[in-house]
Amino acid sequence: MKNIKLKSYKKKRDFYITPEPKGQKSPKASSKLRFVIQKHAASHLHYDFRLEMDGVLKSWAIPKGPSLNHEDKRLAIQTEDHPLEYQYFEGIIPAGQYGGGTVLIWDKGTYEHIGDESSLLKDYHKGHLVIELKGKKLKGGFVLQRIKNGDKPQWLFIKIKDKYENKKCDILKKDKSVVTGKTLREIGLKDSHD
Repeated sequence: MKNIKLKSYKKKRDFYITPEPKGQKSPKASSKLRFVIQKHAASHLHYDFRLEMDGVLKSWAIPKGPSLNHEDKRLAIQTEDHPLEYQYFEGIIPAGQYGGGTVLIWDKGTYEHIGDESSLLKDYHKGHLVIELKGKKLKGGFVLQRIKNGDKPQWLFIKIKDKYENKKCDILKKDKSVVTGKTLREIGLKDSHD
């Protein structure tokens, strides 16, 4: 059975060229919902925020990256759903391919929907998600609030004022992969010599 949710994802990629996951594996059931943030040096540097939901990774591109300051409202542009396997992808998308550039797993962990678990999808469709991240870099409450519908819905990604808020910390300076400990440059150099 083909996953119709990944139609847009698959249409944009040539899997004979890109090492990205095809999304053909059956999603593994997880007792906890997972999230990943991938630092992506494509045509413009940005951070891809992905939440496991409804058998896929719901995805947003955050141009300025996340912040630990509740006063910072970060634009998050919704992108196509990605397969669950994408949360493990770190490497190079070849030039000329959709999203061509280096991808680093900047943060990962689990998350909880604040509120009734059965209302996660309902809140997503309403355009207002309150979640608690339990990552290696990001922890605590965050809000995703849709501000514009259309082909590329726009959301705001905002830190909730809690014990994990830190107005003085520029979390983006922690720029190494939480999986390999490498920088974007090191990942690019390794892959170019393989």
